[in-house]
Amino acid sequence: MTGFTQTSFATNGYQLIGIGSYQKGLAGAVTANPGSAMTAITNPAGMARIGKRADFSLEMFMPDRHVDFSSMGGERNDSEATQYGVPALGWSAPVDDGSNVFFGGGIYGTSGLGTDYPLTQYAAATPAPSPDMYFEGYSSLQFWQMAPTLAWNADNKLSLGVSLNIDYQSVSLRQAFIADTNADGIAETNMMNLDLSRNAQAFGFGITLGLLYDINDRITVGASYKSKQQFSDMEYQLSHGDIQDQTGQLPLTGCAGNVCPAGTYSLELDFPELISLGVAYKPVTQLTLSLDVKIIKWSDTLNVMKISGPNGMTLNMPAGWDDQTIIAVGANYAVTEKFNLRAGFNQSDAPIKNANTDSNYILPAVTTTHFALGGDYHLSKYWELGFHASKAKDETLSSPTTGAKIGLGITTVGINIGYHF
Repeated sequence: MTGFTQTSFATNGYQLIGIGSYQKGLAGAVTANPGSAMTAITNPAGMARIGKRADFSLEMFMPDRHVDFSSMGGERNDSEATQYGVPALGWSAPVDDGSNVFFGGGIYGTSGLGTDYPLTQYAAATPAPSPDMYFEGYSSLQFWQMAPTLAWNADNKLSLGVSLNIDYQSVSLRQAFIADTNADGIAETNMMNLDLSRNAQAFGFGITLGLLYDINDRITVGASYKSKQQFSDMEYQLSHGDIQDQTGQLPLTGCAGNVCPAGTYSLELDFPELISLGVAYKPVTQLTLSLDVKIIKWSDTLNVMKISGPNGMTLNMPAGWDDQTIIAVGANYAVTEKFNLRAGFNQSDAPIKNANTDSNYILPAVTTTHFALGGDYHLSKYWELGFHASKAKDETLSSPTTGAKIGLGITTVGINIGYHF
């Protein structure tokens, strides 16, 4: 029985593989192949390439998650929270008639996930008189970005862009290990408890820089850099014992008897740097192939989760997240002048490894392989309707210490309404 996880993360760690149906249909291979106003988040230079348009997207995000403590005589249980809506909207237009400078942006849900595990037996009472141990976990995270963007067609080959990221996140979580000390089948004694379920919010800021360059009529290269998103600390008003550890296993200081007093506590949680490189290739007029390589520097923000409180209380829990390299490929084929089909594949290493399983019971970031399909149909000169579906293969990590397992699989479907000015 070890520490507690941070909040809920999925797909490419915290980051969705794409925002909106166009990006999801290509599995995120869009750095050099922008096609919707969601490019303000991924490569702001693309806002100068997509023309005058607005996009309204809604995704149904459906994760399947489980914890499995069978190796210790415990139980396997699934999370009860299985559906989340992820909206996004954006627009782009020239600042004046005939201008090479474009202004746009939007509000984008880049992550929204949580869990609600029922009371689950963690370990059987062996050897006696050790009591039966139970696990209880809950988390909810919402992450939004507003990205006002300026983009510029410097010439007929080069486009540049910059967006200001104005971020909002909301986090609540609880994880507890509870003992049945009198063997009556009721878990009543908190052995470890981290109760930050009183929801807290914080705002953050950062920038994204991007460029696109046409090598020739068939090949375009792109690059973007998203800075670390700096957030103010989230503050929680906790009661006596909301944070405690009767086992002595947590790196907890400043709390008498390892039971922390009532007061104001803060949680640090920033979003890491993201570097993206991409290339798009048109072998024929109707077909565009795209490739992205991305690096997310999770080790800078999620290697350790830091909580502080009254009387110099500190709790620095190692979550053990590593930097993540992602490879995404996509294909867009124009079936007719009005109808496009897309397919994509996204592959990465999980930012956590088997050795960190026991620190990541609540919604682990274990998915590594995503498949995607999508398309759009132009209803008229002005309107188009897009769609997508994606699947992240069910995957499991297993602790080499306890044998506990955590698993995650993801299915998404979504639509996009596009309007051309």
